[in-house]
Amino acid sequence: MADMDETEETDYGRDELTGAPEGEMSLLIVDDDTPFLRRIARAMETRGFAIETAETVAEGIEKAKTRPPKYAVVDLRLEDGSGLDVIAAIREAREDTRIVVLTGYGNIATAVTAVKLGALDYLAKPADADDIVHALTQAPGEKVDPPENPMSADRVRWEHIQRVYEMCDRNVSETARRLNMHRRTLQRILAKRAPR
Repeated sequence: MADMDETEETDYGRDELTGAPEGEMSLLIVDDDTPFLRRIARAMETRGFAIETAETVAEGIEKAKTRPPKYAVVDLRLEDGSGLDVIAAIREAREDTRIVVLTGYGNIATAVTAVKLGALDYLAKPADADDIVHALTQAPGEKVDPPENPMSADRVRWEHIQRVYEMCDRNVSETARRLNMHRRTLQRILAKRAPR
């Protein structure tokens, strides 16, 4: 989807949910899944947001620096790197940006890191536009409903392994050493999908 020019911006007045004044409805969406990006961009545009899109970390960082958005939706895993770098750039350019993280892998460890960097919430992909709007506009301190199905022991183990793997900057040998696990065993675990 092409970026909106400043001349194409519409007068949205005030947002009913956030009370944000016009001009404060700028939304940067960073995702390398082009069909998903276009669908979400269209849906958010119909909800009154002025959309900017980026498909790479470099493009996301550049747009965050040149036009810091009021809102941002960032995928954690992008083709050319981590969405965490985009989140850090957004936070550096504008402290009050409300950021929601998307994750297609259910990797809680990196989602927690994103929240520590300043993201409000994280959502599993494919996320619904209404869920994204709710996450972006929730009141500060509003409690998120706990999951209906708590994680299984296998899932907790997998999440712990993923967290250590991310802490080791995705270095398999170092992760295996820290987990006291054979490197090949770790590689097999990492290659599998997350247990339910």
